[in-house]
Amino acid sequence: MNKTLTLAATCLFAAGLAAPAIAQEYPAQTIRMISSFGAGGGSDIIGRILAQRMQEKLGQNVIVENRPGAGGVLGNEAVANAPKDGYTLGVQTAGQIIASVITKNMRYDPVGAFDWIGQIATAGLFIVVRPDSPYKDIKSLVAAAKANPGKITFGSPGFAATQHLAGELFKQSAGIDMLHVPYKTSPEVLSALLSKNVDVVVDTITALLGQVQSGNLIALGVTGKDRFPTTPDIPPVVESGVVPNYDVNTWYGLYGPKGMPPAVIAKLNKTLNEMLEEPAIRERLGKIGAVVKGSTPQEFAAFMTSEHKKWSSVREKAGLEQR
Repeated sequence: MNKTLTLAATCLFAAGLAAPAIAQEYPAQTIRMISSFGAGGGSDIIGRILAQRMQEKLGQNVIVENRPGAGGVLGNEAVANAPKDGYTLGVQTAGQIIASVITKNMRYDPVGAFDWIGQIATAGLFIVVRPDSPYKDIKSLVAAAKANPGKITFGSPGFAATQHLAGELFKQSAGIDMLHVPYKTSPEVLSALLSKNVDVVVDTITALLGQVQSGNLIALGVTGKDRFPTTPDIPPVVESGVVPNYDVNTWYGLYGPKGMPPAVIAKLNKTLNEMLEEPAIRERLGKIGAVVKGSTPQEFAAFMTSEHKKWSSVREKAGLEQR
């Protein structure tokens, strides 16, 4: 064997040993986990639940860093531009994908700029009304909206938020027209509903659960295809029979910059899925309205592609201009 072939064989052998070595050595320093939203939100809370347990399992500090702004775009940029060594990760949410289809002149590819480590959980939304509302179920709401196009108002905590786009998809799926009224926060939109300034609100189960359980609000339906474990009596919207194929959940997942070592991705995915099987983690996530849903990196990557395509289509059909 000549020297060139010998050198090539040596390099290939070394590369074969490198992946297991990287997995064994990682992590050797603090891991930074970026939440693209402010403290106290779903992304932040879930990130801190994971960081605490991940730190114990990996034997290195895992800190959560909040990078709010532009609907999650700023946090995504920070992850996309980080070193590709597995020491900067992020918590991805449905809101960040939706922000990417609304935002003009994106400085990164919202799907291709990242390695998708694994899904963490899903969290449905409620469609709610006041107790004195004339709409007692999804059928009566849809019937009234068809009889009075554009007269019924629905509120959400922000233009282009997940809740807004979930409402737009509801309109498209039901073949109705309702007027969207955006607010800045969940407390603001709930106050507007109770003050009779809007007729219907679409918001996360996390934001609405207490009000629904106390009877201050009536949930007409869950936006996902499955019933929520804490409120099994509230049916999915699709069960109404008048909103076909309607299935909307917000969701959370772990990701990092594109180009991370495959062995590191595999180790993080294994660690994540092990944590998600732990009763204590499942219970903590359940208390904030999240249902555990793990995945492989490949499954999460395919899901991200489908989500981006879905919300791009919703934006176009709703006639929402990019900003």
